[in-house]
Amino acid sequence: MRITLKLFASLTDYLPSHARRDNQVELDVAPDATIVDVIEPLGLPPKLVHLVLVNGVYIPPEERATRTLNEGDALAIWPPIAGG
Repeated sequence: MRITLKLFASLTDYLPSHARRDNQVELDVAPDATIVDVIEPLGLPPKLVHLVLVNGVYIPPEERATRTLNEGDALAIWPPIAGG
């Protein structure tokens, strides 16, 4: 099944070079793929996976290993961001 993965801020470096301009890429994933199943092969450091949304809904850290994705879902991930 296909999902859209969106990475923001410093995480865009983990996207293929052709996808960095739009900060998103379409991925083919297994029908029972969890959020962790998508994140781990990308090599994202766990400490940088801070804010995770599926279709705009926040997914807390304790649910990311069990929350499965559906066809057409948009998975968005932000690193911790400091500012003032």
